[in-house]
Amino acid sequence: MIDLKLLSQDFDAVASKLEKKRVDTTLLESLKTHNQALKEAKVAYETAQAQQNSMSKLFGEYKREGKDTVALKEAVDANKLKINELLETQRSAEEALLTLASSIPNLPDEDVPHGEDESSNIELKKVLTKPHFDFAPKEHWELGQNNQWIDFERGVKLAKSRFSVLQNDAARIERALINYMLDFNAARGFAEMSLPYIVNEAALYGTGQLPKFAEDLYRIEGESLYLIPTAEVPLTNLYSDEILPATQLPIKMTAHTPCFRKEAGSAGRDTRGIIRQHQFHKVELVAITTPQESDAMLDEMVACASDLLTSLGLHHRLVMLCGGDLGFSAAKTIDIEVWLPGQNAYREISSISNTRDFQARRAKIRYKSETGNQLVHTLNGSSLAVGRTLVAIMENYQDAQGNIALPEALKSYL
Repeated sequence: MIDLKLLSQDFDAVASKLEKKRVDTTLLESLKTHNQALKEAKVAYETAQAQQNSMSKLFGEYKREGKDTVALKEAVDANKLKINELLETQRSAEEALLTLASSIPNLPDEDVPHGEDESSNIELKKVLTKPHFDFAPKEHWELGQNNQWIDFERGVKLAKSRFSVLQNDAARIERALINYMLDFNAARGFAEMSLPYIVNEAALYGTGQLPKFAEDLYRIEGESLYLIPTAEVPLTNLYSDEILPATQLPIKMTAHTPCFRKEAGSAGRDTRGIIRQHQFHKVELVAITTPQESDAMLDEMVACASDLLTSLGLHHRLVMLCGGDLGFSAAKTIDIEVWLPGQNAYREISSISNTRDFQARRAKIRYKSETGNQLVHTLNGSSLAVGRTLVAIMENYQDAQGNIALPEALKSYL
């Protein structure tokens, strides 16, 4: 959640930053109205409280001077009722502002470029070179069917569209990729975790999925529980409502989980193949740091994911997202886009974000500093989306006959 104190102190500066994220102006006006209402409610309550204190002090003076206190007592009693009413008004105004603020995205960093959508993202660098083919490379869905690696029809039969079945070598490579990614991340100091795939509403609120993105989540009928959309949710919330010793930071974690998303806003996109599925596997990176360390941690996490792709021999590029393409909780995001020769395009395979103290404020994650308890910074990112990594291997390691070779790094895992 955004800092409501900062909002109160300098609304125009906050609004200007939110406009970079294309927050609707009517929402900003509503935020301003609710913020002003809370300010006025606080002033009215504090004024009445001050009056009460002043009148209470008069009792002693009246008694010393022998004055009648009946009228004063009536005024004090009436002001007490007024104070209770004003306190309730303040609480209502605060609750209304908090409810509205929970749907307001994080403020982008100063160096995040302006832009409406992905067309304004900035390429930072390319890693490795594109593979050269003396034939027209096939897309992964065709390779998957020809090699009996992917069964789309039976996936639909078991569930619905955007579900598929990996079989034979594809299933084995998926398992190998998961193990390889976890081992790679562990070697970089990220502790491996095994997590619940179901979380409660508080966890999803903490990382920013609720209340704004409820329509993208799979809810367990009859319970306030949900299938996780990403391991970011349980990993980050392992430390919700805790005060950590500074010596424990940074905390670096990695986990493999399936992820479940309705993809409500992606109708008609990537309907062929396994680029965009309702259920998919992902290996996640999450870090919890002090504010002073979070920039360096972002660089470390980006390097970890990029180096993993490099070790698999996959050409990719790093891209800084513009304000209009930035996620809800992110203050800054570096996407890693892998080259898919069959599609003749770069596709996102990892997204590494620094959320600053946005998630920590919602999840109440703090640490003990020399100046008192402070909010931590949280970071998260894919390392990597397993299905998309499989797609990249299929398209980059194919030959003219449609056979698929393996990256050298994976061979010992098979």
